[in-house]
This record gives sequence, C-alpha cells and structure tokens, in this order.
Amino acid sequence: MTAPRQDPLRDPRFFADPYPTYDRLREGCPVQRIPTGSGGHHAYLITGHPEAREAFTDPRLSKDTVRFFAGRPSNRDLHPAISRNMLASDPPAHTRQRRVATPLFTTGRVRELRPFITRVVDDLMTAWRPGTEVDLVADLAVPLPVTVVCELLGVPESDRATLAGWSHDLFDATDNGRIDAASHRIGDYLTHLVDTARATPGDGPLHSLLRDCDEGGLDRDEAVSLAALLLVAGHETTTHFIGNAVLALLRHPEAFDRLRQDPDLIPGALDELLRFDSPVSVATFRHSTEDLRVGGVDIPAGFPVLIAPGAANRDPAAFPDPHRLDLDRDAGGHLSFGHGIHRCPGAPLARAEAEIALRTLVTRFPDLHLAIPAQSLTWRRTRLTRGLAALPLIL
Repeated sequence: MTAPRQDPLRDPRFFADPYPTYDRLREGCPVQRIPTGSGGHHAYLITGHPEAREAFTDPRLSKDTVRFFAGRPSNRDLHPAISRNMLASDPPAHTRQRRVATPLFTTGRVRELRPFITRVVDDLMTAWRPGTEVDLVADLAVPLPVTVVCELLGVPESDRATLAGWSHDLFDATDNGRIDAASHRIGDYLTHLVDTARATPGDGPLHSLLRDCDEGGLDRDEAVSLAALLLVAGHETTTHFIGNAVLALLRHPEAFDRLRQDPDLIPGALDELLRFDSPVSVATFRHSTEDLRVGGVDIPAGFPVLIAPGAANRDPAAFPDPHRLDLDRDAGGHLSFGHGIHRCPGAPLARAEAEIALRTLVTRFPDLHLAIPAQSLTWRRTRLTRGLAALPLIL
C-alpha cells in the first residue's frame, strides 16, 4: 500500500464530502498508516467494514487516553471531565460507569420520554409558517436534543443555549485553544451543578442520577465526567443525525416522497439514513497496547488507531451500491453507534428524537425544500462528527 503524505482528514475537501477520500483510502488498503496533524505523528486509520467491526471489539485497542499520553509532551489542557470520561476508559472503570449510564436509555425509559420529546418538537415548530425560511439546524436539530439531555441532567432552561455553544466549540477541529477552553467551561459548570445537587436534597433527574452514581460506586469526578459525556455526546451527534437525514431525503426526492406518503415507514428508514451519512465520521481515540494484526495489517504497540464508521458504512463489501440511499436496504449492520462494549448507550434516545422530528416535519410541511443549492451548504470542520453548520429550508 502507498500511505498518504499528508493528513487526509484535514483536507478542506474531506470536510465538504469525506466519501471520495474514504473510498480512495479503502481501495488502497482498508487499514493503513496515515500522517496526523503537522508534527510528524502517525496513526492507523480503519476504513473497511469487517476490519472496523473487528477493531471495535479488540481489547488490545485501549480507550484509556490518560495511559497513552502519560509521559508524552503535550500542549493540550482539557478538563478532566472531558478527557477522562467513560468513552476514554477501559474495563473495569468503563464497566462501572456504563452500568450507571445504560438504565437512562432503556426502551422503557425512552418510551416514557416520547411525550416530552413530542412536546419539545411541537413547541419548536409553533412559530413555523408555510412559505417562510427556517434553519433546520439552529431551529430544530440543535435545541431538540439539547433540551432533552438538559432535562435529564436538570440544567436550568436559562443555561441551555450557553451549554450548547460550549459543546459546539468542543468539536472545533481548527482551534485547540478554543476546544480546551470549552472543555473547562463545561467541566466547571457541571462540577458546580453536581456539587449544588449533592448539597440540596431533592427528587429531580440529576438527584436520581447521582443516587445511581453512588450506588454504582462512582466518585464525584466520575459523576461529573458522566454528566459531561451525556451532555456532549447526548446532543452533538443527534443534532447531526437529524440534519444529515433531512438533507439526504431532500437530495433523494423519491425517498422523501415515500416517507411523506407514509410516515409510519420512518422508524424502519432510520438505519439506512444513519448508514448513508453517519453523524459519527471517525470514532473517538484508541491506541494499541501491544502488537496486533487487523485486516491483515500489522499495527505496532503504542500507536493511535482511528476507526471510521463513516467509511465502513459505505464499504461495498458490506453494503452493495453503498453511495445510493435505499430505504429498502437492510442497513442494521451500520456502525454509526459503534460496536462492542463501547456501543453508544444513548442510541434508543437518538433514534426516538430523530423519528419524532422527521415525522412531525414531513407531516406539517410536506412541500419543504432547500433554500440554497446543496453544494452551497457549509459543513462543520471536524473529523470526529459529520454535520451541517446550517440547513436553510423553505417550508
């Protein structure tokens, strides 16, 4: 294989449309070493579907970032609540934290939340009028999951927009200082929120979560990190899920028309929409703790490993004609929520939010269309997630 000479995940063309880059890399080799950043560092990028599934479950690929960066020089200053959360840990610490997080998103719990989600969607669309323009991202895709996760954490309404802004900055791929500062604002805010809840008896959602943390053996810092993870991961990817799904449907009128004619098809369409344009482009950081072999490629110990669900979901070996949106496809094997012990526990909630948002949208505004050409849309400049900066629509 011929490794790229520059970081392919920082090319402006990648942010606009990552799939030609993913195709080119996968065709060269589904597991290959690439340069990262400009400091002479390298990582292994996995773009094939079977290789990604294998890597997701390999215990030799650690998510313990503290372990990896120990002793290495770094100019980063992330708040511990962001850098040491459940996503950045291995068993047994990961097991303890996940045991607390998972009950928040069971099928029964999400079913209980559906009326609240529906009310939030209705409230957000109350002022929308046919013939007017809205930004689906700012007016629906951001505030919906932010409101839901903040409700779960007991965040006051007056603080929710500010937290959403900090979370947005946390995914800014162009400015490490901005990312670090946002991490401290989020971490400090949630530390204060947790400490206040512990000092004030009550029966709110956060009090319930903290009781679960205590019963699960989580200390104060772990409780704060879990709250931070729920806040950031609980809304950022769902925002992109909704925005990407609506854009995909608008660019495929026949698919949009099917859902408009029969909204009951929407739950079954979600997997294909997730596969087609995954809100998670590259999964969070892993590193090899020993020499291993993935997809026939040797990966030495001590290297970062990047698994790309966005690439794996377009692998023709797993999904024939992968660049076509096909609502009849069995897309249940997509990797947008990950795989293995780190699979996203909030997947049921994300699916419920997207389903309710799409159903309401196609029912109330069946003739909506893009307000600008699709090629003029701006995408967020981050390799981790794939999402639109704005999605202007005419209702």
